[in-house]
Amino acid sequence: LVYPNDFRLTDKEKSSICYLSFPDSHSGCLGDTQFSFRMRQCGGQRSPWHADDRHYNSRAPVALQREPAHYFGYVYFRQVKDRSVKRGYFQKSLVLVSRLPFVRLFQALLSLIAPEYFDKLAPCLEAVCSEIDQWPAPAPGQTLNLPVMGVVVQVRIPSRVDKSESSPPKQCDQENLLPAPMVLASVHELDLFRCFRPVLTHVQTLWELVLLGEPLLVLAPSPDVSSEMVLALTSCLQPLRFCCDFRPYFTIHDSEFKEFTTRTQAPPNVVLGVTNPFFIKTLQHWPHILRVGEPKMSGDFPKQVKLKKPSRLKTLDTKPGLYTAYTAHLHRDKALLKRLLKGVQKKRPSDVQSALLRRHLLELTQSFIIPLRFFKSPHFDGWYRQRHKEMALKLEALHLEAICEANIETWMKDKSEVEVVDLVLKLREKLVRAQSHQLPVKEATLQRAQLYIETVIGSLPKDLQAVLCPP
Repeated sequence: LVYPNDFRLTDKEKSSICYLSFPDSHSGCLGDTQFSFRMRQCGGQRSPWHADDRHYNSRAPVALQREPAHYFGYVYFRQVKDRSVKRGYFQKSLVLVSRLPFVRLFQALLSLIAPEYFDKLAPCLEAVCSEIDQWPAPAPGQTLNLPVMGVVVQVRIPSRVDKSESSPPKQCDQENLLPAPMVLASVHELDLFRCFRPVLTHVQTLWELVLLGEPLLVLAPSPDVSSEMVLALTSCLQPLRFCCDFRPYFTIHDSEFKEFTTRTQAPPNVVLGVTNPFFIKTLQHWPHILRVGEPKMSGDFPKQVKLKKPSRLKTLDTKPGLYTAYTAHLHRDKALLKRLLKGVQKKRPSDVQSALLRRHLLELTQSFIIPLRFFKSPHFDGWYRQRHKEMALKLEALHLEAICEANIETWMKDKSEVEVVDLVLKLREKLVRAQSHQLPVKEATLQRAQLYIETVIGSLPKDLQAVLCPP
């Protein structure tokens, strides 16, 4: 069942969505579960950019631009006991497919639509699609009111010109909106503190791995934990865009399973979120594996996963931990951990804790970016041009030396007259430059080059010799 009806998916894409929209059987997700995935669009089916897409991308932050070759899937999965069903359980997923990485917005939207859909099925989706079709186009920097199912969702899509710490959308014109709108503080930001609770002591190491684009496997107990951890990791680099591949939730049925699990080449630069322990055995050769357990939202500071050597990785009963041989360049920030611990003790709201953590990661990324600004300065440009010129001359000199060391008579045996004449002209050009001291070559090389030219000309017919060596 696909809505709207004019949205075209290939059979392969439909199959991938079906597999990715259901948790692995061992996950045991009872009740309602929300998670997300990212899948590659089938080759040859990529839609051309529309004017609206280009306009949006030109104004949106790079991390929020439309995906040109991937779909995001946002899933609302329900599994409850039902004796009327043969398996004994009601199992159904509603999936919202988009090219936009608005995880918070689309999860909020699904939480409104899915419960109604599970009761009323197709008619509900038809009505929702009709409402969404009337929404304004995404406009970075503007507050949008999005009506759906009797609720107005109010959001603001960040703009490229926003400062790092932009304010949430202001509740504007509420007197004209009845009932009061549901205001989302962000269309894309997750609860970073909740996602990173078990790995706070290793957040600098994880930031380094993500920055370097290292292959990283995230093994979690359920798709929601897996997808949120992967999305949290890939958001660590803001304002930079995470340019490697990432899959918030990945299964053994995925069409790219063989591509990611092959041992015939180095692991791909991808952050892969999985729930099936089978991947521990299949991807043992990956350099970095993060195993996280069930989330525990107690009032105490969560137990932190330990840093472990990959050699301690077991196949099925692997304990939570970061399995890597990588040595971090950054030291653990004790001041940050102390502030977060104090926040837990004082029952500080999770969004405030997340803001502290996000600010810390932003400072790490900025400390990486700032030294690179030198490359935009005129001083670097002048130095680079001079070095480029020197290296080009050095390569040209080495090329001339290599030609002079070759057996020119053997080379000419199977060459046409045009090729031989071309060699003479090129050698003369290099010789003129070298004699004017533009090329750093020895005198012996110059003499040999001159001898080569005379030898080559002597092998040509008399008429060509007369042209190349006029009296």
